[in-house]
Amino acid sequence: MDNIIVGYDGSEGAVKALDAASDLAGRLGAALHVIFCYEPPALLAGGAAGAQRDEIEELGRTRLAEAMTRLEGTTLTAEGELVDANAVDGLIAAADQYDAIFIVVGHHGEGPLRGALLGATANKLLHQAERPVLVVPAVDG
Repeated sequence: MDNIIVGYDGSEGAVKALDAASDLAGRLGAALHVIFCYEPPALLAGGAAGAQRDEIEELGRTRLAEAMTRLEGTTLTAEGELVDANAVDGLIAAADQYDAIFIVVGHHGEGPLRGALLGATANKLLHQAERPVLVVPAVDG
């Protein structure tokens, strides 16, 4: 069975990416792997990094549960996974692990210059991934 990776963080762009990925998975008979990547900010003084990691993991579990709820009632083979890495590295690693036919992510609507300056996940994936990347716009039309 083919596999599709979708990056999911609960944002509007991620919801649209999940919808597009689930539609494609259904059409192609592919399994869907919903990935929430997390990497806490740089270590803080006073041991706060462990607490941050726990909070981000809990947020990830919540977001993945939301995604799985959104997929209820479909006939898709789907699973959610927390990946302890930044979004780009985590999505590429998941795509390699599952030999995905492509990676699907949302785009938050920033222009190319702003996206490049801010290091948008979609822009980085387009340059670093060795497999196709489908970028779904967060805005309609």
